[in-house]
Amino acid sequence: MQTYTTKAFNFCSLNAIESPGKHAGKMSFRKARLMLLLFFLVNIYSISYAATGNWTSSVTGGNITYTTTESPSPAKDYNGNYMTVVYLENLGFHKIGGNSNATDVAWLLSKGYRVIELNYANSTKAVTPAINADIIAINDAIFNGSFCGLTNCSKYRAYVLFEGYRISRDVPYFVDDPAVYNYSSTYTVGDSLRMDIIYPANASVTVPVVLSFSYSNSYPGDANKNQRLNLGNSLAGFKDSFLEGAPANGIAWAMADHPKYCPWGNGKPANATNNKAYGSYETNPDAARKVKSAVRTLRALGAGLGLSGKIGIYGFSRGSTAGSMAVGNRTVPEFENAGFNTGISDDVQAAALGSGVFDYIQIYNASESDAGNLLTNCPLVWGPLASNYALWQSQGSAYLAQTAATAPVLFFYNTNDALYYQDQIKRFKAKLDSLGVPTATLVNYGTGHAVPQTGATLSTLYCFFNRYLTPPSVRQESRV
Repeated sequence: MQTYTTKAFNFCSLNAIESPGKHAGKMSFRKARLMLLLFFLVNIYSISYAATGNWTSSVTGGNITYTTTESPSPAKDYNGNYMTVVYLENLGFHKIGGNSNATDVAWLLSKGYRVIELNYANSTKAVTPAINADIIAINDAIFNGSFCGLTNCSKYRAYVLFEGYRISRDVPYFVDDPAVYNYSSTYTVGDSLRMDIIYPANASVTVPVVLSFSYSNSYPGDANKNQRLNLGNSLAGFKDSFLEGAPANGIAWAMADHPKYCPWGNGKPANATNNKAYGSYETNPDAARKVKSAVRTLRALGAGLGLSGKIGIYGFSRGSTAGSMAVGNRTVPEFENAGFNTGISDDVQAAALGSGVFDYIQIYNASESDAGNLLTNCPLVWGPLASNYALWQSQGSAYLAQTAATAPVLFFYNTNDALYYQDQIKRFKAKLDSLGVPTATLVNYGTGHAVPQTGATLSTLYCFFNRYLTPPSVRQESRV
C-alpha cells in the first residue's frame, strides 16, 4: 500500500513581500495582494509529490521503507520514461559524501531525476558485497517495468546511487568520426561519445574510480543515443552489479559509451565487399584513441569531483576488448595524440577483464576455431594476416603491453564460455606474466558468457581493486 505526502509549503517565505506602509494607496495594497496570490500559486504548482511504501530486500531479509519523489521538472528519455535514481541510504557502512541525504536528494530532484529512496535503517547487513543482491533485484525490476509501484522508469537512464554520491551525466569524452565505419549517408557530422561519472559530493577524502566501457552500444539518431546503461543489454541482462556496488568499497565509478559508435552488426568500410565487415569488432586507431581520451577526460575532471586520480578498468565482453586498450604501456603517437586533454596521463592502475578479444593474430589458432565472424571479417578490412601481420598485431591490446609498467590485470571467465575467449585470456595472461606484470584469475564463477554475481566472487574483484587503487575505508567501525 502506498501513501502520498506533499512537501510542506514554506509560508515564512512570504515575509519577503513587504507590507504596504501607512502612506500606500489602495492600488499598492491591491498589487501586494496580487503578488502574494501569484507567489502562492507558483509554489503550489512546484510542490513535489512523494509516495511511500515497503520494498522487500533480500539483503535485510524483510521490508524496507521507500519514498518516491517526483521532480517538479522531470527529465525523460527518448521514449518518455522518467530518468530515475534509486538512492540507497542509511546503510551499514561509512557515508563518504559530506552532505545530508536531504541535500543530495534535493539536488537530484533539481536535475530532473525521479528519486526513489530506499531506507536501510543502518542495517549491518547492508554492506559489500551483500548489497549487490539488492542492486541486481532493482535493475531487474526496472527493466521488467515494475519497481516500487512504478511502470515508467527509464530502462536505460536509471541509476543506483549510494548515499553521499551524485552523478555527472553525459560528459563528452571524444567526437566520433562518421567515416570510420561509414555507418550511414545521413551521418556526416560526428556525435560526441559520452560518459556518466558517479562521485562523492562534498567528501573530506578523495576516492579512486573504476571506468567501464559499455557492452551496450550507443549510435546516431535521437532514439539510439546514451544507451550505455541499457539494462537489457548490460546490467539487467547480465545481472551485473559490480560498478554500482563499488561505492560500498570506497570506489566511485563511471560508464562510458562503447568506442564503436554504431549498431554492433553494422559498419561498411569502403574497401570491404561485405557491408558488415566490422559487424563483430571495432578497429584502431579509432577505438584506442577513444579509450585513452576517456581515461584522460575522467582524470582531468576528477580533481573537481573528489576523485584521487587512481583509475581502474572493469570490462566484460566487447567492453573488455575496449577497456583492455587502456592497460598497456606502449606509446603509440597515433593513439595518444587525439581526443581531449592530451596533456593528461592516460595510465590506469589496474584492470579486471572478462571474456574479450586482445590479440587478433591468434584467431586462426585451432584453439579459437569458434571465433565466428572474426575469421572472415577481419581480412576484409586488414587484408590477409600473412602479408599484413604488423597491422593485425597493432589492432589488439596485447600489442600495447610492452613492459612490467603495464597495469596489473585480473582476468575472469568460465570454462564453458566460447573457446576463443578462453584462449585469448590465456595468451594475454601468459604475455603479461612473461613481462612481470601482476595477474590473477577468477574462473568458473558461473555459466557461459557471464559476469561474477555472488558475494564471494564479487569480493574477489573488489579486493583486487582495493589493493591497487587504495580507496579509503568505509567499514562499519568507521561510521560517524
